[in-house]
Amino acid sequence: MTVMMDQQGKREAIGLQAYREELVERIGRAISVDGSLQPLQGLHLYRHSVPLERVYSMVDPSVCVVAQGCKEFLLGESRYRYDPFHYLLLTVDLPTIGQVLEASKERPFLSLRLSLDRSIVSSVLIEAGYGLSRTPTRVKAVDVSVVDAKLLDATVRLTRLLDSPAEAPILLPLIMREMVYRLLMGEQGARLRHLVTLGEGSSPIAKAVERLRQNFDRPLRVEQLAGELGMSVSGFHQHFKAVTALSPLQFQKRLRLQEARRLMLSEDLDAASAAYRVGYHDASHFNREYKSQIACPTHARHATVAGSSEASRWSMRKTGTFDV
Repeated sequence: MTVMMDQQGKREAIGLQAYREELVERIGRAISVDGSLQPLQGLHLYRHSVPLERVYSMVDPSVCVVAQGCKEFLLGESRYRYDPFHYLLLTVDLPTIGQVLEASKERPFLSLRLSLDRSIVSSVLIEAGYGLSRTPTRVKAVDVSVVDAKLLDATVRLTRLLDSPAEAPILLPLIMREMVYRLLMGEQGARLRHLVTLGEGSSPIAKAVERLRQNFDRPLRVEQLAGELGMSVSGFHQHFKAVTALSPLQFQKRLRLQEARRLMLSEDLDAASAAYRVGYHDASHFNREYKSQIACPTHARHATVAGSSEASRWSMRKTGTFDV
């Protein structure tokens, strides 16, 4: 019996390695230069030939699978590292910090990200017999797990569609549903079911996240927001942080700084103008937070607002604890 189990284990290991090699070959062929690509609806491919500094972005609910290399995801005080043996699952729209740790010209970092549609997850959940019963509301919105053979098999078949554009419209929805099912059956099943719960209008955290995303440039009154959601301030703070790993204020701050960075890099705004656009009313405050949390290379004139002709646009008013 032990010999048979050993042989089965070896066959499974060989099969997993074959899947990983095929995944590397197919993603590498689909995206031949560094950058990102969306070849199919909801499917994003990434390639990097050198390790990267931290990248700041807003990511929707997704499953991320690495074919080659290694990447780290930072959220609050937690770090999540994933590689060809581990996948990352996110179930809430989050302002993310990602960093490619292992990449070279000979062995570039190659990965894919599949956006998860709540309606598809709900449908698969019902068909799998789980119904739409509520899951614990404090389920963490992100984690890393081992990629098993069934999930990897479905992922490889997903990338095969890149060479079959005529088949993709028919087979893509089927394979996406299979991947959702494999995730539901895996150790992160409860977390994926949490995606459906958060998507419901009755979820206070979903409402809070959406409110912060839409009004990130306005003063945040935690007491008012908690009251509108029918929660105590302490309960709301604990609940929000349990799901997103960030306090409401940290979440808003991350959104503001990332949008300011985008404005400076893509619209060539100076620091003062970008800060004002995202809701800061204190130039030095913005400088300190941007340098400490973003710390990315930009044009020299973006690094500080001191001495800027735009400084006169700033007022030093502070109308409350959360008014920055």
